[in-house]
Amino acid sequence: YLDKQIQIISPKVIVTLGASSTKALLATDEVISSLRGNFKEYNGIKLMPTYHPAALLRNPNLKKDVWNDMKKVLSVLKKG
Repeated sequence: YLDKQIQIISPKVIVTLGASSTKALLATDEVISSLRGNFKEYNGIKLMPTYHPAALLRNPNLKKDVWNDMKKVLSVLKKG
């Protein structure tokens, strides 16, 4: 179902928030802290894993990492 929705929407970038969504799409057991911040690929689409918002509430120091991840995403989107 999700794959069909992604196919219809045809996004330039997918941002996964947290370990659960990241692991589900990438079929990996790697921890989110080692995956975040680096683009991966999901069915030919760039995918940026980053921390879940709940993690930011527990540890506000992670906000800087997420901000840097989002700047990378914006850079890709601006390039078209």
